[in-house]
Amino acid sequence: MHKLAAISVDIDEIDNYAAIHGLAGAVDVPPSAIYDKALPRLASLFRELAIPATFFAIGRDLKRPENAVQLRHLHAAGHEIANHSLNHYYDLTRRDQATQSAEVRGGADAIEAAVGVRPRGFRAPGYTITDRLFEVLAREGVSYDSSVFPCPAYYAAKSAAIGLIKLRRRESRSVVDDPRVLTAPADPYRIGASYTRRGSGMLELPIGVTSDASGRLPYIGTFVALAGELGARALTRLASTRSFVNLELHGIDLADASEDGLQALAPHQLDLRKSALHKRVALAAAFEELKRRGFRFVTLSEAAHHYA
Repeated sequence: MHKLAAISVDIDEIDNYAAIHGLAGAVDVPPSAIYDKALPRLASLFRELAIPATFFAIGRDLKRPENAVQLRHLHAAGHEIANHSLNHYYDLTRRDQATQSAEVRGGADAIEAAVGVRPRGFRAPGYTITDRLFEVLAREGVSYDSSVFPCPAYYAAKSAAIGLIKLRRRESRSVVDDPRVLTAPADPYRIGASYTRRGSGMLELPIGVTSDASGRLPYIGTFVALAGELGARALTRLASTRSFVNLELHGIDLADASEDGLQALAPHQLDLRKSALHKRVALAAAFEELKRRGFRFVTLSEAAHHYA
């Protein structure tokens, strides 16, 4: 029997990375490089390997007609388009529930207008989610969430990065999640009264980590792409002990600083120091390793149907 693997892509445009690094308005880079350059590379890779993916789109980006056209093409090719909120506020969990509702509903409305189908799934900006935001998702009719990232190494790295940016007298828009997320299940589950515990609530498809025995290392695009071909295969072997693998990428995982005019961001964004070709080889190796180990690729919506 096949095990399931889902590949998802957060389509965070360049302004989101400037916000993370406290560089809003301070770097001269093409504002639509992810949609214009990186996304076609990812679509080509998925087409070549016959992989259906889930793309999490930010609603405000679809005001640009070219972006909406790209999403329609992805949808027509069999990929799922899911909701990454309207404005991608990194501090969404710290805002009132009326704002949270507007962000969830507004993102869904924009995607439905662009592709003709209302999204089923949601992913919170920066993977940061709370019980209050889960209440909003339930009221807004979201079928599944894929935000929980129970990864100690990522949590520590994110906290350190925010602190370092502050020492450099810049302010990151990124926020640190409640540390209790590290105790959450790493396999699909229904949330309880606290989303970090099992219960009978909404279905959660956590962001990928390696096995518990290996320390729940991050199994996401940034780390896989930077690891190179051999490292990507090694990480995949550690993740493939799980019956469901949720490998989350970002559009920037196939961006190229030189080819895409992103040199000014490269000193701040580690993955831009590798070429798109280097990262493509690593990602392809991870996908091929999953196939070799008996995984069948599905969209997150298909995975949600399976686990429901």
